[in-house]
Amino acid sequence: MERNEKAGEFPYTRGIYPNMYKDRIWTIRQYSGYGNAEETNRRYKYLIKNGQTGLSVAFDLPTQIGYDSDNIISAGEVGRVGVAIDSLKDMEILFDGIDLDKFSVSMTINATASIILAMYIAIAEKQNIPLVRLSGTIQNDILKEYLVRGTYIFPIKPSMRIMCDIFKYSLKEIPKFNIISVSGYHIREAGTNAVQEIAFTIANAITYIHEALNKGMKIDDLGKRFSFFFAVHSNFFEEIAKFRVARRLWAKIMKERFDTSEDKSMMMRIHAQTGGATLTIQQPYNNVIRVSLQALSAVCGGIQSLHTNSYDEAIGLPSEESVMLSMRTQQIIANEIGINKVIDPLGGSYYIEKLTDELEEKAEAYIRKIDEMGGAIKAVENGFYLKEIYDSAYKFQCDIEKNKKIIVGINLHNNEVKNKLTTRLYKTNNKEERTQVKKLQRLKRERNNDEVISNLNALKQVARSDKNIMPCIISCVKSYATIGEICNILRDVFGVYEK
Repeated sequence: MERNEKAGEFPYTRGIYPNMYKDRIWTIRQYSGYGNAEETNRRYKYLIKNGQTGLSVAFDLPTQIGYDSDNIISAGEVGRVGVAIDSLKDMEILFDGIDLDKFSVSMTINATASIILAMYIAIAEKQNIPLVRLSGTIQNDILKEYLVRGTYIFPIKPSMRIMCDIFKYSLKEIPKFNIISVSGYHIREAGTNAVQEIAFTIANAITYIHEALNKGMKIDDLGKRFSFFFAVHSNFFEEIAKFRVARRLWAKIMKERFDTSEDKSMMMRIHAQTGGATLTIQQPYNNVIRVSLQALSAVCGGIQSLHTNSYDEAIGLPSEESVMLSMRTQQIIANEIGINKVIDPLGGSYYIEKLTDELEEKAEAYIRKIDEMGGAIKAVENGFYLKEIYDSAYKFQCDIEKNKKIIVGINLHNNEVKNKLTTRLYKTNNKEERTQVKKLQRLKRERNNDEVISNLNALKQVARSDKNIMPCIISCVKSYATIGEICNILRDVFGVYEK
């Protein structure tokens, strides 16, 4: 680090704002969504009442891969890992009583991001909120789905087209909304190390920028609305250095490769989440300490938004008590330990600066390698990413089994009396799934089906052209076409991805 480098100045190693948390603390988010829209709405209002400053929506698997709750494929998965959203009706319930112009809303959705965003826009219009006042993030990061999560639908080329359509529409109509959250989180959770998380995330982002530029968009319009999502694992100092490296690398790439000189285009804005993969079923209360230290390292690393996992998430959907404790963790860090009185507290530390330089050198080498093979899409198609992830995950597991990597309660101090949970986990049930299916079937009977069919036919024609599909999808959702019906039209046009 240069001796005269300051926060808020290129290359933003020390943070993207001059005063960082002295002016405003990070956005406190809790990733939440389960069962049906009614249950999730109650949880959101509970969190807001207790100090949450940003909403973060988790969707169930059928919603993520474009199937309705009444599809046989969805059986047993409705509302299991997130909230079930079949139509605009569910979205209306999800945000009932919540003023969307007062909260930044992050939505973790990729293959069906265009449909979920269309529903969100329709809700804002129903609340008479000008779209220019909406703030939040749509994840819209499809490449990592082919790598690690698997919630893709279409082949890569049409998926990239849909992503760019979201970019172009959003930049014009909802200019405060982040058009993408390029996710290293899921890549890290699949088994990469910190260096690979930085490199693969940035390489994907470079590809997204190139795709958008080829569609006629401008670099500074894009740069201001790109955001990033990283995991926070348990190597305290390495994680702090990781965030510093990611900011520095991105700033240099935007300036040198994409020829921008605008500060906001070079700033990497980061949402972070503590490591789900680091949570253990054994001695689950140990997770409280893990999450607290991970959260502190994220804040010392200068993130803009943070979700802290609940200690019981390795076992099931978190209880209200555990969610409250994880939110209080952030609030204690923000208000009790003086972190809001200092900028980049570990900047200048010999160890942190050395780690930062070392991680940057290794990440740059990975990015060059991906560039040489033709970019992130080629790295997906030729299996490079997957091999690196598998090798890293295998090494990590071997290190645990050989006691080279210590995890308390797993390979150290694991013979003690197990501390059992005293809280009651939330569990979805078949009754809730049946209720969701009945609600959906009633909607399909009562809506104007002629209007739905007309809008779906129009969508098919637009999908076959080079026109932007977002206006057509918005019309579909406003007529209460379901996520499954819309995706079936797009499957007919684009086909489905097969490995």
